[in-house]
Amino acid sequence: MKTKYVVLRRLAELDVEQAIAHYLTEGGADLALRFVDTLEDALREVGLRPAAGSPRYAHELNLPGLRTWPIRRFPYLVFHVDGGEYIDVWRVLHQQRDIPHWLDAIAE
Repeated sequence: MKTKYVVLRRLAELDVEQAIAHYLTEGGADLALRFVDTLEDALREVGLRPAAGSPRYAHELNLPGLRTWPIRRFPYLVFHVDGGEYIDVWRVLHQQRDIPHWLDAIAE
């Protein structure tokens, strides 16, 4: 099975930076590193199986092809679209956020 290259948009990169800063402040370097390792695992899975993620928000927001993949042991979701040659990661959002609001700017 071929793994697709995973590309994070700038907003997704900012989401990750904010999450790392939060975990550094709240739990220290070990927790922040566990988050990074687990995020990397999730991104590998997305690259291997891009269609396996949940289409829930694709239906709710009328964004065909949008999928979400959970980051194991952390309350974050990876929002991505299969771009053909690569996986386009739009956002990495905490599950307690107003997700439709945070994805609204991308949909326009």
